[in-house]
Amino acid sequence: MNRRDLLRFALGVPAVLPMASVTLLHVSPSHAQAQEGGKPKPPSRKPRPPRLVMLDPGHGGHDPGCIGARGTYEKHVVLDIAKEVARQVGKARGWQVQLTRDDDRFIDLKERVRIAQAAKADLFISLHADSAPNKAARGMSAYTLSEKASDDFAAAIAQQENIAGGLGVDVSGLDEKVAGILMDLAARHTVTAALQAKRSIIQGAGKDVRLLENPMRSANFAVLKAPDIPSLLIETGFLSNPQDETLLRDAKARRNIAGILARELTAVMTAAPFA
Repeated sequence: MNRRDLLRFALGVPAVLPMASVTLLHVSPSHAQAQEGGKPKPPSRKPRPPRLVMLDPGHGGHDPGCIGARGTYEKHVVLDIAKEVARQVGKARGWQVQLTRDDDRFIDLKERVRIAQAAKADLFISLHADSAPNKAARGMSAYTLSEKASDDFAAAIAQQENIAGGLGVDVSGLDEKVAGILMDLAARHTVTAALQAKRSIIQGAGKDVRLLENPMRSANFAVLKAPDIPSLLIETGFLSNPQDETLLRDAKARRNIAGILARELTAVMTAAPFA
């Protein structure tokens, strides 16, 4: 049972089962074999549902995100990249890819998380091309959730993304100690998987694209706060930088970036702890 199934099972079952309501039925091996013509019936296993990656193109609608000096809108750039990543990752056998938005519309940050949770996503990736604290900053970078930012740069990026209060899972029906243990277990697995995904994607992508100095960071992003889904935010570049804007407004360059992300994402999803 994986971490998400464990959490879902635990949250749907009372902490203590009354013994009076449980009836045990013993069937001897010889009787069971006789019922099946003398041969034991192998246990049946349900096929594992396809793994699901939820891609989240940032901003949209009345929220354009960053607007570059040449008039490049972040919301358009990341939607185009997300669609191409989805197209390429979707070719991998056994994988599904969904987008939180596939057109130019606004979605609240908490709603983006709820969309991923409702779909039972195995990995959540929010795509951006924000404005950096300084115009010299350029290159791809990735961020995981942390209550305390890894540095001032990451804190500034999170702040402009309108971070909100924490999101949680309802454990009101469980014993307090049991709920605490289960939430801690889920959180540990979620954080570990997110860190592994961040490291793998950035190390792989760095072979073919320019990376931001210290490209693996963390901050308190509201959109990364699903406790049961490994989540990361990827800055494909910074539209506040003239060179990055020139790159990101070029359709061919965006397809190249999408292809690299799709390649690395496929590698992540076919390795532990996602495989």
